[in-house]
Amino acid sequence: MGKRKILIIEDDKDIVEMLDYNLKEEGYDTISALNGEEGIALAGKERPDLIILDIMLPIMDGFEVCRTLKNDDKLAHIPIIILSAKSQETDKVVGLELGADDYVTKPFSPRELIARTRAIMRRGRGEHISNRIRRGQITIDRTRHKVTVGRKEISLTLTEFKLLEFMARRPGAVYSRARILDAVAGQDAIVCDRTVDAHIKSLRHKLGPAKDYIETIRGAGYRFKEV
Repeated sequence: MGKRKILIIEDDKDIVEMLDYNLKEEGYDTISALNGEEGIALAGKERPDLIILDIMLPIMDGFEVCRTLKNDDKLAHIPIIILSAKSQETDKVVGLELGADDYVTKPFSPRELIARTRAIMRRGRGEHISNRIRRGQITIDRTRHKVTVGRKEISLTLTEFKLLEFMARRPGAVYSRARILDAVAGQDAIVCDRTVDAHIKSLRHKLGPAKDYIETIRGAGYRFKEV
C-alpha cells in the first residue's frame, strides 16, 4: 500500500509548513491549498485520504468548504479534521453537524493532531468511511444527520448521534466510558462517566426495537453488537 495522502487547506503558510513537516515525518504524503476554492478543486483532483481544514479562509470559509465536500458524492467519504481558532461550542457543533470527523482548536499540539489523524486513519482501514452505515435494523446517514430504525426515522441529539455512529463503526469492539467521552465529547469536555450512562440510556430508549444493539459489558464499558 502506498503512502496515505493528506490535504491541508489553510491560509497560514507557517502552519502549512509545520503540518507538512510533521505529517511527512509520520510517513504521510501531503498536498496543500491556501483558500477554500483551491482546496475543493484539489480534493476533487487528488482524492486525499483525509483533509485538515481551517475555518477562517479567504474566498470561501471552512464551513462552506466542508458543506460542499460533504454534498459531493465522490468526495463525501473523505474524513475531515477542522482546525480553527474558533473555540466556541457552537462553532464545533456546526462543524460536526456538517460532517466533520473531528475539531481541533488553535493553538494546538502537533502531537495531538497527529494522534487524532492516526485514529481516523485506523478507523478507515478495513471499512471505508462512507456517508451511510447500515447495521441490522439501523441506518445512519452522516450527511443528513439522520437515523432510521427499520423504516422509521428517529430524532437524536448531536451527542446521541455521534455516540451511535462511533460505536456502530466497529461492531463487537468494547469501549470504556473514558474512550467514549474522548470520541464523542472531546478531550476538553468537563463530563463524568455517568454522563455516558445517561446518553446510552436515552439512546437505547429512542432505538426502540434495536435497543439491544448496544450492550453493557460489566466492568469494561459498552459495545455495539455484531448484527
